[in-house]
Parts: sequence; C-alpha cells; structure tokens
Amino acid sequence: MELIDKLNNDNTVSGILCQLPVPKHINEESIINAIDPKKDVDAFHPVNVGKIMTGNYDFVPCTPAGVMELIKESGIDVTGKECVVVGRSNIVGKPMSMLLLHKNGTVTICHSKTTDLKEKTKSADILVAAVGIPNFITGDMIKPGAVVIDVGINRIAPKTLVGDVDFATAEPVAGAITPVPGGVGPMTIAMLMKNTLKAAELNKTV
Repeated sequence: MELIDKLNNDNTVSGILCQLPVPKHINEESIINAIDPKKDVDAFHPVNVGKIMTGNYDFVPCTPAGVMELIKESGIDVTGKECVVVGRSNIVGKPMSMLLLHKNGTVTICHSKTTDLKEKTKSADILVAAVGIPNFITGDMIKPGAVVIDVGINRIAPKTLVGDVDFATAEPVAGAITPVPGGVGPMTIAMLMKNTLKAAELNKTV
C-alpha cells in the first residue's frame, strides 16, 4: 500500500497495475481501490468499472479491449448480432458484455448456473468463451458460421496450453475462430500498452 501511494504521487509514473491474484493474506479489493483511477491501466478500479457501464471511459480492461480490437480489425459488425459471453468475471465477462452492448450487440451472459447452456451458445452470432475450463465449448455448441473468440488459457501439461474452446471440433463449424495460444493473449498485452500510453497522456507524463 505504501508503494502504491508512492507511485500514485510520482509524476514520472504513467500507469500502475498489480498482478492478480495476490497472496491470500493481502486484500485484493484494497489494493485495486488504492490505485489512482487515472493510473489504473488494468481498469479494475470501481471508478473505471462504472465508466465502462456508462460508455464514457478512459480505460478498458485489457482482455475485453483486445477482443473488441480483434472484432474491429476483422471487419465484423456487432450491430444487431446475438452475442453470448460465457463467463461473468469482473476482469473479462462483465466488461466484455458491456463493450459488446455499447457496439449495439444483443448480449446474453452465461455462467456455471446457466440452464440449457448449449441452447444459448448455439444462438450466438458472436460467442466469447471466458469460463476458465479447458475445451469446455465444443463444436456442437456453436452456431454454424459464428465468430468464436476464446479467452481461456489453460495449462493441461507442462508444455501444452489449450483454451476454453475445443478447437478441433469448433474450427470446422465456426466462421472465424481465435487460436490458443496466439489469439487473444497477445492482444491483451497490446491493449495494456495502449492503456499505458493513454495514462501517460492523461497524467502528462509524456
């Protein structure tokens, strides 16, 4: 907390992030709340979360921002599309849903308690998987031609990473699909850099 206070008041520091999760003896909420919202390049502070809800934001959480950039650069128009987000975390699921809504998508949020999940995912024109379970979304859960974005990163062996989507069965069905690794992950890092530049401009550290 002393370090965060020091960085908040250091005019040479543009942005601050704390790698989560933190050790159990540290209160995660207290850490996030202590970071100056204008330096919160992860966009986890309640002020920035609230701004995302209204659409009047400076920073967006890096992973959802990366997903939106992928959609934009792929020439996909979200307007009027059925968008299904599987996962409701504060880091991905909730802000992801808001960003799709701001682009005029019709958004459904699904989670571990959702009944008839397959029925809902099969209705999606744009399906975002962020549930944290390896190969959870299979090809028979996907609408033919849908855009499938896999946010999951799951290590199932020392040198093997897989997503939340079973790529082998999903890829033949999807109209477009992101790989794991090499899909959303690099975009998350790029969006962190974008947020940091924005913070530098806001805080006049450049």
